Amino acid sequence: MHRTTLVIAAASMTLAGMLAQPANAVDPQSTQTDTAGGRSTAAVADTKAAIELKMAMRKLWEDHITYTRNYIISALADLPDRDSVAKRLLQNQDDIGNAIKPFYGEQAGQKLAALLRDHIVIATEVVDAAKSNSKQLDAAQKKWSANGKDIAAFLSSANPNWPKQTLENMLETHLVLTTGEVVGRLNKDWAADIKSYDEGHLHMLMFADALTDGITKQFAAKF
Repeated sequence: MHRTTLVIAAASMTLAGMLAQPANAVDPQSTQTDTAGGRSTAAVADTKAAIELKMAMRKLWEDHITYTRNYIISALADLPDRDSVAKRLLQNQDDIGNAIKPFYGEQAGQKLAALLRDHIVIATEVVDAAKSNSKQLDAAQKKWSANGKDIAAFLSSANPNWPKQTLENMLETHLVLTTGEVVGRLNKDWAADIKSYDEGHLHMLMFADALTDGITKQFAAKF
């Protein structure tokens, strides 16, 4: 069996297992009362400031998923814009780090950006290994998964509304779906490629909303 076929089969099994797990992310419709502001969390989520944060966070993570896809396409097809796309993708990681600085400080923002930059660098290794059918693919994917766990651990340590296991599952799903794009294109299975991207896009919006929900709950007085 071709290596890329093995990879996508494993990815599909992993994703199926994740989707079968009960969701334990923070419920944005929760009506718990915030003791600091005397408002329900649902009311906080409906404020102008909270909505603006939600839209900004969605834009950042949509950029993440979009430029990742652009990179996959350019890298696999040896297009001349590969390096330019990679540069823009890395800038997105700095932008995400900057977005949390107003809440968690300069050092935390830089730490998140560094972890996300590693996420992108490892992604390029995964793409290159898959393209060349390299034996290094398994190692690169394990490294990618470990980085996702590091990101989850960092975020959950900053906000109790971001459960570590929930974030790990969400980030692993992101990796699985991104891998689906890579393998779909390598196999010229355009339907699988598009399906992986569509599912990955929706998943990334859900991830962005989970981050926003956690921030508005932790810093209710700001919203």
